[in-house]
Amino acid sequence: MKEKSIKSLGLIGAGKMGTALIRGLLETGVLNAKQISASDPAESALEQLKQQTEVRVTSRNAEVAKQSEIILIAVKPDVVRLVLQEIRPFVSKDQLVISIAAGITLKVIEEGLDQGCRVVRVMPNTPCLVGAGAAAFSLGKNATPEDVRFVKALFETVGLAVQVQEKHLDAVTGLSASGPAYVFLMIESLSDGGVKMGLSRPVATQLAAQTVFGAAKMVLEMKKHPAELKDLVTSPGGTTIAGLHALESRAFGAALIDAVEAATRKAKELGKNNEG
Repeated sequence: MKEKSIKSLGLIGAGKMGTALIRGLLETGVLNAKQISASDPAESALEQLKQQTEVRVTSRNAEVAKQSEIILIAVKPDVVRLVLQEIRPFVSKDQLVISIAAGITLKVIEEGLDQGCRVVRVMPNTPCLVGAGAAAFSLGKNATPEDVRFVKALFETVGLAVQVQEKHLDAVTGLSASGPAYVFLMIESLSDGGVKMGLSRPVATQLAAQTVFGAAKMVLEMKKHPAELKDLVTSPGGTTIAGLHALESRAFGAALIDAVEAATRKAKELGKNNEG
């Protein structure tokens, strides 16, 4: 990251996701507040961002585009084309444009800018708000190896970042972008089970959430297949195998696979609609 010597980054759209990324950059020392500017039509969003980070703020997207080596587009999908029209005169091949707008393809972004512009599309998820995100990114046709290093370093300030082909971003949406909601439902249900068995709601929810966190940490840090880790806590004739049997008898695993598939299909549908 330091080898690239990024001088300036501009955020277009000062929502929660964009703000989380800015805070990640500042907290890790990748950039300082003087190197970052942000734009948003909402005065309240800009004021909150300024108070939290001390970055420069403006309501004009063009101003951010003019003065930024890296432009991060973090607006809702339905306004991306308007943003591209506004900043197009001020974006050149010397700048990198990163988009985290769901369903907006690299083709749409590249066609909205001048030829030769460098573009990277990223699909992050909401746990980046607490520094535990999972993001996947795909490269536009003009992106450089340095751009790859920068984008990876940027999103690793708030979690994990992996590179994939754009055709796989819909599956990423179905898995990691939508996945937190599946896990929240799981935590809620585990808590409900604890309450049913006599635990208080606060204790049950705390234990459920920590259990999910701990299990995920084991998968990431021990580098073992989830099935192997599952077997480690499954004793013959024990409590865990009884619980697993109850889950499998209700097609728990298949239900999660179906959820990822359904969300992926919806993402593909939304992407097609946004290309029109």
